[in-house]
Amino acid sequence: MGSPLSSWPWAFLGSYKYLLYGPVVGKVVQEWREQGRPPMGSWCLHLLVLLALRSLTYQLWFSYGNMLFFTRRRRVVDDGVDFRQIDTEWDWDNMVIMQTLMAAVLVSSPLFPATSDLWVWDPRGWAISVLMHVAVSEPSFYWAHRALHRGPLFSQYHSLHHSFPVTQALTAGFITPLESLILTVAAWAPLAGAFLAGYGSVSLVYGHILLFDYLRSMGYSNVEVISHKTFEAYPSLRYLIYTPSYLSLHHREKDCNFCLFMPLFDALGGTLNSKSWQLQKEVDLGKNHRVPDFVFLVHVVDVVSSMHVPFAFRACSSLPFAAHPVLLPLWPVAFGFMVLQWFCSKTFTVSFYKLRGCLHQTWSVPRYGFHYFIPSAKKGINELIELAILRADKMGVKVLSLAALNKNEALNGGGTLFVRRHPNLRVRVVHGNTLTAAVIINEIPSNVTEVFLTGATSKLGRAIALYLCRKKIKVLMLTLSTERFLNIQREAPVEFQQYLVQVTKYQAAQNCKTWIVGKWLSPREQRWAPAGTHFHQFVVPPIIGFRRDCTYGKLAAMRLPKDVEGLGSCEYTMDRGVVHACHAGGVVHFLEGWEHHEVGAIDVDRIDVVWNAALKHGLTPA
Repeated sequence: MGSPLSSWPWAFLGSYKYLLYGPVVGKVVQEWREQGRPPMGSWCLHLLVLLALRSLTYQLWFSYGNMLFFTRRRRVVDDGVDFRQIDTEWDWDNMVIMQTLMAAVLVSSPLFPATSDLWVWDPRGWAISVLMHVAVSEPSFYWAHRALHRGPLFSQYHSLHHSFPVTQALTAGFITPLESLILTVAAWAPLAGAFLAGYGSVSLVYGHILLFDYLRSMGYSNVEVISHKTFEAYPSLRYLIYTPSYLSLHHREKDCNFCLFMPLFDALGGTLNSKSWQLQKEVDLGKNHRVPDFVFLVHVVDVVSSMHVPFAFRACSSLPFAAHPVLLPLWPVAFGFMVLQWFCSKTFTVSFYKLRGCLHQTWSVPRYGFHYFIPSAKKGINELIELAILRADKMGVKVLSLAALNKNEALNGGGTLFVRRHPNLRVRVVHGNTLTAAVIINEIPSNVTEVFLTGATSKLGRAIALYLCRKKIKVLMLTLSTERFLNIQREAPVEFQQYLVQVTKYQAAQNCKTWIVGKWLSPREQRWAPAGTHFHQFVVPPIIGFRRDCTYGKLAAMRLPKDVEGLGSCEYTMDRGVVHACHAGGVVHFLEGWEHHEVGAIDVDRIDVVWNAALKHGLTPA
């Protein structure tokens, strides 16, 4: 048995914990049916509205804190939030559930005034709540917080809240029931004072609770939002409102800065960290900002997957991409952002992680998959990619890896266009396809003697075919272009050219159980595969598995080394810790310190070299 009030009684319910709101919702539904209209005077309805607004407050601060294109220069702690922290803090909203249920019981009391008996706005109530906050909430929370940092109270309760050095808005709610009760007393005391004095109002309930949540979320956002110049102009203000950098010192050092919102009480209690204002100034001036060593340049796949970005919803970005029906109502919003990006956006930072002390970032070109197939859009896309490369070069980035369609052969020759235009680039531009080819090749069982290859004359198809024929594996290359087939066949050593065979129809592979797919396959085309066929893939997006008697591989991918730090988002459909092979290829290029660009055609002789280098550095097949 754990300590009293150290764990949530509904933890065993999992996601079903939201059913606890059932009685409150049921009460609203009952009143709605009785009145024949929305029960605007119902406290239960107000509690549900307040619940939605509170959740939105935390979500917006969470999103803002993860919008690296806005905040990366003002992050207090430059480390990332990893999967372990995300999972640990998953049930951050238990505090909100508890407070909502407590409030529902309170407003059900006949002693609690009905909304019809209250003013919408009463400045006297606001004045009393401010006085109560300063006189009661701040000092009571301060001393309770100090007590929670001592002996068994810390180890049994508060240590969980301090599990990780990096905070985010949702960390504000990641506390035990005991801490939630303390926080509830601090939050509700000003409201109690105003209501007992007879000056309570509906606006006071909304305003005070939402402002309380706003300040809590701001402090935990890990992004400095108050300019140091404000405090220099008004020195006394620094004792009236805390900052994210102020709170971060508390979370790192644990022996200072205990206040709720007002550092005045730390000053009075002798626990104010002397580095607080200097740290705030350094963060505000961007001195914590760091130049990335490696950049993976991606693009958005489609409107639905755009909601998978780390600054949207943690429950989506921290898991492999899936089309969640609950997100459908937000589709128009996501579509609006797509249109906005088309007209007024440039390449932006999406996520980051650290590997062996080096900073790896993912940048995104503000274009979606279908844009790459619009002829008139190609020039603009290349300009965006080129600007990103030049920006990386100017910053001092060592390697930039092109993802997916950003390295399309028809678009820019697999990156060749940029290297030729700028021969003096210091940043190494790579497409990572050498490792992609290596992953696919090493997935093929050693006893396979024949494969069927679609997308056979593409950059990847060519490399795979030339490699396999050297292993005396017969490659049925599906292509209508005899000229392109012959060009590839001539690249193979004479003694192995016989293993490359041109086919023009899917029927030619009806006895081949190993299909390597580099071109989308319809259900009609898939039916030519014999039962037991395994489909290896390098086509984006991956094909849909229509055949139940066949197996389908995922896109070529590798798992990052175990010492990766701060990785907290999944790369499209990849599992946690797994990245596309072209991403991994860029990482290997960086870790090896290779000085050459990797653009254009794949050097078949380097496939084994890159594969062995990947394994040497701890990357493993996914």
